[in-house]
Amino acid sequence: MKNKDAVIRHLKRQLVLARRSGSRQNDGPKTSPLAPKGGFPDIPEVLGVTFSAVAAEVRYRGRPDVMLASLVKGTSIAGVFTRSATRAAPVLDCQEKLSSDSDRTAGAAIIVNAGNANAFTGDNGRNSVTRICSAVAMELGLPETRVFSASTGVIGEVLPDSRITDRIAELAEGLAADRIAEAAGAIRTTDTFSKGAFASAEVGGKKVTVAGIAKGSGMIAPDMATMLVYIFTDASVDQAFLQSCLNDLNNRTFNAITVDSDTSTSDTLMVAATGKAGNSTITSRDTAGAHAFEAALGRVMKDLAHQVVRDGEGATKFVEITVTGAIDTTDAKRAALAIGNSPLVKTAIAGEDPNWGRIVMAVGKSGARADRDRISIRFGDVLVAETGWVAPGYNEEDGARYMRRQEIVISVDLGMGDASFTAWTCDLTHGYIQINADYRS
Repeated sequence: MKNKDAVIRHLKRQLVLARRSGSRQNDGPKTSPLAPKGGFPDIPEVLGVTFSAVAAEVRYRGRPDVMLASLVKGTSIAGVFTRSATRAAPVLDCQEKLSSDSDRTAGAAIIVNAGNANAFTGDNGRNSVTRICSAVAMELGLPETRVFSASTGVIGEVLPDSRITDRIAELAEGLAADRIAEAAGAIRTTDTFSKGAFASAEVGGKKVTVAGIAKGSGMIAPDMATMLVYIFTDASVDQAFLQSCLNDLNNRTFNAITVDSDTSTSDTLMVAATGKAGNSTITSRDTAGAHAFEAALGRVMKDLAHQVVRDGEGATKFVEITVTGAIDTTDAKRAALAIGNSPLVKTAIAGEDPNWGRIVMAVGKSGARADRDRISIRFGDVLVAETGWVAPGYNEEDGARYMRRQEIVISVDLGMGDASFTAWTCDLTHGYIQINADYRS
């Protein structure tokens, strides 16, 4: 019997190894069923910015994994970053550079690698950032203070930065205005599709374009921005106003999504405005066209944030959670994210089970001020519960039928005030466990 058990254990282990080997040899994970149907959008060129990408084999083989964006002189740059106590060396470097970025007479550059996060690597991490930024600065003729880097991937492994610096000349030579799609593909880790979005607006009689790319699939929970996001516009925007817009819009987009409640060490969101559209510089919301620009930037940010959720690891359902009737926005957000982060809620959604009791549980634990007898819950248009009990006309089959949808709206009214907040999440499936169990295999 002992020999038989040993054979069974051996066979099981061989099956696991075979599956992992197969997953490494295939072309990558199957595209999320929630991915945009049209694929990567046909993004128009943004005046004043060029892109390139190469396969440097930082970790991955046979696919681009480093991207470079080059920006013209006069470009304003704003950013928000993770507040994690263990944030990566590139994040710390970008924060320091942006805090003292007053000289925009020079151009700028952004370089990003996938596969290695360059996080929790001590002096090695800082030295890697210096070598990479110095190489880009020398190749493009920029001050090193205007080169911003980011890394995403495995934490705690020293970045083989020579694989990147050896390809800087090739990256510079390949810069072109129409290579944003390649840049988007190069920053992916477990992403199943490249993420891009764009919008246009009329600002002061000039047409301006806003275009962005993002990566993110797992380790997604809002604590500033979330993941890596780079947005470019040819509008002329004062840096202080650009930063103000970014902070405000971020709270309603990237800070309103969650996949698994985990915040990355590398979260970075940057916006660069080249000024090449020719509009009068936007310095405040009183400037002509300011509201149109902010709306366009907001559309791009919301689109990219939703794409990250749609590519949540193992996700099969896109979920919008709106909490109304809160005392203030803080409480509304607490309740919405408590629902969106609850494994019990997310697994019920995966199983298409209209288990509204788990919504009640999540609201109760959130810390938001609530009264059991004032709460109402809806799944789409289906009134599920009200006044502290199941709604008199609720039919379980109606709830179950609604939960079979690929896109789900959960609405909760706390009945306490007038404040509201909307968050977005996805379901939690066996696929999430498989992806993360095999992440470093």
